[in-house]
Amino acid sequence: MARLSPQAITTQCGMRLVHMHDRGAASGIFGIVVGAGSSDETSREEGLAHFVEHTIFKGTARRSSWHIINRMEAIGGELNAYTSKEETVVYSIFPGHNAARAVELIADLAANSQFPARELDKERQVVLDEIASYLDNPSEAVFDLFEEKLFAGTPLAHNILGSESTVANLGSDDCRSFLARNYTKANCVAFYSGPQGASTVASMLDRYFAILPDGKPVERHKICLPQAPHFDTTQSQACHQAHVLAGICTPGMYSPERFAVALLANIAGGPGMNSLLNIELREKRGLVYNVEASTAFFSGTGYMGVYFGCDAEDLNRCRQLCDDVFARIADGRALTPRRLQAAKKQYIGQRAVASENRENSIINAARAALFYGRIPDRRETDAIIQAIGADELAALAAEFTDASVLAFVP
Repeated sequence: MARLSPQAITTQCGMRLVHMHDRGAASGIFGIVVGAGSSDETSREEGLAHFVEHTIFKGTARRSSWHIINRMEAIGGELNAYTSKEETVVYSIFPGHNAARAVELIADLAANSQFPARELDKERQVVLDEIASYLDNPSEAVFDLFEEKLFAGTPLAHNILGSESTVANLGSDDCRSFLARNYTKANCVAFYSGPQGASTVASMLDRYFAILPDGKPVERHKICLPQAPHFDTTQSQACHQAHVLAGICTPGMYSPERFAVALLANIAGGPGMNSLLNIELREKRGLVYNVEASTAFFSGTGYMGVYFGCDAEDLNRCRQLCDDVFARIADGRALTPRRLQAAKKQYIGQRAVASENRENSIINAARAALFYGRIPDRRETDAIIQAIGADELAALAAEFTDASVLAFVP
């Protein structure tokens, strides 16, 4: 049976729900998107949102950590969570018509987590190991250090994981305080994709999420940079390759310009093997294993970055080739009208294929409901992409020819 488009409703208890009815699905997905992440922490709390995401599973007023982890896994399901700069997602995937089990459990976690000190001490070591392991992976660490420089002086700058010193000082009271001020009906959107109908799932929310505090609507337009810093920094690192990230600040998630930024990133270094950077650096010259362009959009700002890893002796050559690609986009050589239309067609097609991933699709719809107050229709977004002009892409590409750069070298 065909999957229906997601719909947003507000239940009687005041919870917002994004529901996607997939009648033939063998599994269901339920969870909540919370409008709080690492940018909502104070300086002494750095890493707290992520720490809460880890420790929310460690015990409620009526469940031990053992009962929590077995509640969904006993039926073949699983519990997941992740934290970003501006949101936390807690969700479960489970077989068949088991939504009530997931709804009740996640409501219990959101409203009644106790954060027992003994469990926190054990999980603290897990998070400290996570911090250490990320430092061992320069292809990931370069992104965090780049953002630290680009967003310096704002809450977006610090690492989502926090630091060893801040995580060492986080306690039960900190976790309970963060939960109380952020895990509220006004600051959450629930989501469900699966075989059970909207009215059925809404009734479950009314039954189990009524205990969640109402809270207050959160102001989303939070962090704006009057002028982004420019840097060109090379750091010695214990790594085999050079790892390089170049990027520019862009408007944030509420700007119409974000669609052009995303299209430019896809043309330059998207997942297709025919991306311009992949052709120039890998296919023609064999200089890199991986080169990719990506975007990150936050409430008040964003950035587009290009990452590649190469032999240290090829670093300057690869940088020049990247500059040449954006210069050719900026002056129109790389994007004739025919090529631009083909690039739009490819990007729209990639988005359609990605929408078949039920997990990502329903979470993205819930994020849209949380941040925009509505779920955009894909045809609406496709029309916006089709209307992007070559001049708009050229202007953005011209900015990238003077991108900030962070390089790790052996």
